[in-house]
Amino acid sequence: MDIYGKLKELGYSLPSLPPRGGIYKPVKQIGNLLYVSGQGATVKGVPAVVGHVGMERTLEEGQDAARMCALNCLAVLEDYLGDLNRLKSLVKTLGFVASAPGFNAQPKVIDGASRFFMDVMGEDAGVGARSAIGVNELPGNIAVEIEFIFEI
Repeated sequence: MDIYGKLKELGYSLPSLPPRGGIYKPVKQIGNLLYVSGQGATVKGVPAVVGHVGMERTLEEGQDAARMCALNCLAVLEDYLGDLNRLKSLVKTLGFVASAPGFNAQPKVIDGASRFFMDVMGEDAGVGARSAIGVNELPGNIAVEIEFIFEI
């Protein structure tokens, strides 16, 4: 699997590394697992997709925000690993969606990130376990934040 080649083929490029927003490690390795801290819908750390899905943001905009989180995740992983082709598989995705009252399609929002990793890494390696949760607010009023666990 050539992640860089697949990104190029799909028309994606890695974004700039998001700056840290607190006291934490962007990636924590335990054995062959990489725990990636929450990645937001930001560009260079600046909120890019803000508001509540189902109110200020459509489902499709939420999916775009989730894809942005996935791209930021890859930027963080490349910084940590030096080579994204060391990734073996996506193990788990935990997505948080700033949701309007009555909006309950959080899994469809997080599909934006899940489809991205499936397209980039293939169905076996790019699809893992997943949870999608609706929340009232996220940092910087971002619409989506996602944590990931990868196997190397």
